[in-house]
Amino acid sequence: MTTHRIATELAGPDSGTGPLLGIWAHPDDEAYLSAALMFRAREAGRRVVVVTATRGEMGTDDPVAWPPDRLAATREREMAVSLAAVGVTEHQWLGYRDGALAQVPDRQAVRRISRLLSEIEPDTVVTFGPDGMTGHSDHRTMSRWVTQAWEAGGRRSRPWYATFTPEFHRTWGELNTQVGLWFEGSEPPSDPAADLAEQVRCDGELLDRKFAAMAAHTSQTSGLITTVGAERYRQWWSTEYFVDARTRLDERSAA
Repeated sequence: MTTHRIATELAGPDSGTGPLLGIWAHPDDEAYLSAALMFRAREAGRRVVVVTATRGEMGTDDPVAWPPDRLAATREREMAVSLAAVGVTEHQWLGYRDGALAQVPDRQAVRRISRLLSEIEPDTVVTFGPDGMTGHSDHRTMSRWVTQAWEAGGRRSRPWYATFTPEFHRTWGELNTQVGLWFEGSEPPSDPAADLAEQVRCDGELLDRKFAAMAAHTSQTSGLITTVGAERYRQWWSTEYFVDARTRLDERSAA
């Protein structure tokens, strides 16, 4: 199997992404899955743009204390702080309703994302795989939209899906289950390290930056950090994994 780049650790300041575009469903998706990748790119002088479909206004277990308008405004502020922690200055909201992406006509959403791809001209696009990482419907829908837009645009960039490895599942499986990371009926992604396009291991300043980006999403992460413990939480999310979507799509076409 040939991939763009196989790495167990980034040796230099640049991840080799070129101009980078991350397209995600909710505020904090980008921090958990690509904060270190973005910081490395920015340190190397690369352009990084983040696009978020919703403001995450339904992301609470207490809708009385956090009605959608209030939570949306809070999460906007958290997003700005989080992106600043990794040096990202370009961000766009698509303005869709949290939890309802599957109700948006694919054609409409794909057209919007296609325009973004044409305007930004990224070398690398990162998003969810078809599994939606955790199985969230919004995540799976976003993966479909981005993939369709990339294919419609002539496959001009490198599409990377965020993923995990068998080692991640062995190390953190008990905790993942304990906190309910996976939606019922979902199948978490798992790609061998040798099949990855990129793997970013964080320590030192890179891990500090990533933790700051995640912790900035206070409404979503403060309780979890308290429950798990800050150091364990840092190590839990200290590696980012990406697989080249072209490999999966080519395998699907050949099947």
